[in-house]
Amino acid sequence: MTDIINSISALLWGQVLVYLLIAAGLFFTFRLGFIQFVQFPHMFKVMFGSRKCADNEISSFQAFCTSLAARVGTGNMAGVAVALYLGGPGAIFWMWLIALIGMATSFAESTLAQAYKTKDADGNFRGGPAYYMQNGLGKRWMGTLFSLCLILAFGLVFNAVQSNSIAAAFEVAFDVPKYIVGICLVIGSGIIIFGGLKTISRFAEMVVPFMALAYLLVALYVCAINFTALPDVLVLIIKSAFGIEQAGAGAIGYGVTQAMIQGIKRGLFSNEAGMGSAANAAATATPYPPHPASQGYVQMLGVFIDTIVICTATASLILLSQQLVPESGVMGIELTQAALQEHVGDWGTYFIAIAILFFAFTSIVANYSYAETNLMFLEHNSNKGMFIFRLVVLGMVMFGAVGELGLIWTLADISMGLMAIVNVIALFMLSGVVVWLSKDYNEQRKKGLIPTFDKSKHPKLAKEVDPAAWE
Repeated sequence: MTDIINSISALLWGQVLVYLLIAAGLFFTFRLGFIQFVQFPHMFKVMFGSRKCADNEISSFQAFCTSLAARVGTGNMAGVAVALYLGGPGAIFWMWLIALIGMATSFAESTLAQAYKTKDADGNFRGGPAYYMQNGLGKRWMGTLFSLCLILAFGLVFNAVQSNSIAAAFEVAFDVPKYIVGICLVIGSGIIIFGGLKTISRFAEMVVPFMALAYLLVALYVCAINFTALPDVLVLIIKSAFGIEQAGAGAIGYGVTQAMIQGIKRGLFSNEAGMGSAANAAATATPYPPHPASQGYVQMLGVFIDTIVICTATASLILLSQQLVPESGVMGIELTQAALQEHVGDWGTYFIAIAILFFAFTSIVANYSYAETNLMFLEHNSNKGMFIFRLVVLGMVMFGAVGELGLIWTLADISMGLMAIVNVIALFMLSGVVVWLSKDYNEQRKKGLIPTFDKSKHPKLAKEVDPAAWE
């Protein structure tokens, strides 16, 4: 069974997804006029004003924190270490590349999620790829397929990945048995998950900025004390990415193809650009400015922070150390812990354990919120059915804490890949709507107006969006 799963993952990523995701990123980068570079300052401007909303609504900032909670987790600390171990330093270059071009893809999926969002019976906004596949393309079967893939990936497999990293880190740092960590995670996750969507958003808003800042400060300290070695690390990353020089212990035995595949896989797992997951969080917001494109800008910034900032911080910790040794078997969160311990002493191991607890725990609750939205799309949202699903999610959290890392990561790769394929096809088909929304937003900005979505300007779109969501 393990061999079959590994073969499927290799085929999916080696022959399909690497090229599809790069093509999608380049396509939207060109069609949107290099939006991630030209409008880079505007992303920050929108985010700084994104806390505006009514008391009973979810702000753009809360939606941003929820999506960042899902993004910033195991992928940033354990995933980067896995990419370096399996693909070498060159994997980081490809991780950067997929993030930079993926920012445009993230803009597209988040803008569409906002445009096609709906309002549920409790007054919450719901949306995401499944909803724009149904309402924008008229293909409910496509939305159903995506929802099933997302529920499998985020509701079940990814949460096992998160709990696996927490349990491994605590076992190394504090010698706590993995099953004990699993029980504690189940209890903590259950309290927040059963609290509902708004509870998850408020929790993410409180925890995410704090945990990201603390981790970055430690990484900046390590970079500062190793300042003279940073240029050599950068050169090693670039040369290893293209096979120019197999220099240094960390680069021995790695090929260009392996570096590319590992960098793109782990980059996508971390920033989720093109996967369609963050779009589910983007749809929950009441955006400011009140236009679908404003949430596109906010979520585009999320990709930048996740990969270019936080993943690079982890890569720096590892590459500035002597811990990356091919075929040593030390990978994942244990590699990150060993690297920081080398730089700052024993407390580094404890710090990583605490950091991964915050990073991965918030990912668990945010991942669940994505799965819940898609479960509602499938119309399986009865109280009894939702209760059973929550129990299954918590069961996967427990399974991940005591399961094997390799098999869990491979399952995550497969489910993530299936999601991305379905979503990217839909994005290509709806690219005209994305371009129109982007132009409409920026034309209003040029006139000195606060961009506001007026669906009457686009008669076809007006018939497709939910009137209750865009009154």
